[in-house]
Amino acid sequence: YEGLRPGAPLVLSLLHTDLHGHGPSTRPAPREQMILLRDDPPLATQMWVLAPQLWEALLTQYGFRVEAIDLLHHPDENVPVIQQLIHARRLARRPARISSRPRTTEPPTPHAAVGVGTIILGEQGLLLGRHRRGTLELPGGTVEAGESFEATAVRELAEETGLIAELGDVQLLGTLVDHVEGVPRITVGAIVHAWRGEPATQPDESVGDWAWHPLDRLPNGLFVCSAQILTAWRPDLPIDHTPAHFTPFTPASPHQQRRTVLREREHGPNS
Repeated sequence: YEGLRPGAPLVLSLLHTDLHGHGPSTRPAPREQMILLRDDPPLATQMWVLAPQLWEALLTQYGFRVEAIDLLHHPDENVPVIQQLIHARRLARRPARISSRPRTTEPPTPHAAVGVGTIILGEQGLLLGRHRRGTLELPGGTVEAGESFEATAVRELAEETGLIAELGDVQLLGTLVDHVEGVPRITVGAIVHAWRGEPATQPDESVGDWAWHPLDRLPNGLFVCSAQILTAWRPDLPIDHTPAHFTPFTPASPHQQRRTVLREREHGPNS
């Protein structure tokens, strides 16, 4: 940190999974690794082999903003070695507030303008996953044709994290409306109050590395839609993001909630 100018990039290439298939540690402690040399016997050394979210936490703690973390697999698919490539940037000073990153300016496809983001708050904190572009975000995704917002929250939660929830456990917060390049973007915030299972990276999903984050130590680099949902839910959270118009939903009566859940159980979410 002291050797870089404010705003200067820092790029790190780090071991993630070794020749024996041993993955990264979830605590900051060095471990013994064998380095293969071309002409000499393997060399034993102490090496830091840490999970991506731990590297991000440490870099953030020491005044860097992590912009992307990529996992690079060996070109030979039979070799289990995986490297981490971390792109970070030295901040002028540790920010007093949590930053958020803008969305892409590319126009959405017609079905992608409405999405649901889901708040999962457990004993260890808020559940966030890392998108392959590097942003951290809530579980959620695009509403499918004819699908209720509650059904979207349940489906996306299962597809992205493996967690199972029931429609009756979903509470809708309201809609957030903003725009990018003149295209309206509508995001529905939701809270899931009960679920089964443990979050895990799912195959072929663009968001993974799910981890719990205490509300008083949220990371930088939140996806702007997730940031907007979180401040609509808890306006006291110190998260910076572009503004959006929030319209809270009026809570449905218990009879209306039960009728909706029963209808979707009988006919599916598209009824």
